[in-house]
Amino acid sequence: MNIGISQRVDNIEAHNEWRDALDQRMNAWVIEAGFIPVPVPNSLVDMSLLGDSQPMLERWLHSLHIDALLLSGGNNIGEIPKRDLTENSLLTWAEKNSKPVLGICRGMQMMGVYAGGKLIEVEGHVKTRHQLQFDDHNREKFVESVNSYHNQVLENCPDSFKVLAKSDDGNLEAMVHKYLPWEAWMWHPERETVFVKNFQERFKDLVHHGK
Repeated sequence: MNIGISQRVDNIEAHNEWRDALDQRMNAWVIEAGFIPVPVPNSLVDMSLLGDSQPMLERWLHSLHIDALLLSGGNNIGEIPKRDLTENSLLTWAEKNSKPVLGICRGMQMMGVYAGGKLIEVEGHVKTRHQLQFDDHNREKFVESVNSYHNQVLENCPDSFKVLAKSDDGNLEAMVHKYLPWEAWMWHPERETVFVKNFQERFKDLVHHGK
């Protein structure tokens, strides 16, 4: 199964280039979960068109037989308009076609904003770890400690999602859509020294059950 993965955008001034980029650990994480990673170029969208009308991107998704999406981290929302439009268009496509989506860090923020949520600044969430707070039902599927590399969080859980976990300071750390096969985490599973198996199992369940 093919997993379309959104990419960050880097401005390489020394070469006068704008580059799409994806941490190799993300590819490794998806491969170890049993899927084929397919990075999504940010150059497929037309900035003059709306997010729900991007024929080139839609043809690309169809041609490569993308089964599910993973929205990756990097770049704050609003910094790179083309990436914002790419991910909004990906979510529109996934919603129309009931495709599974996993959002990681910025990816969770994008899913929340897409659903009408608002981002706020937060302190103490960069290069640290948090103890997750969750109910007993979710305790079996998450570890207690997760990494943290972000300076923004969703102010509240959007109405179309429900809370899966919060950080020890009360901020939203994981959520799942009430109707679509969409889930989102604020931590980076690919940045763990040893990949956490139950994160990969949860990702596999999301992809397979959404098919």
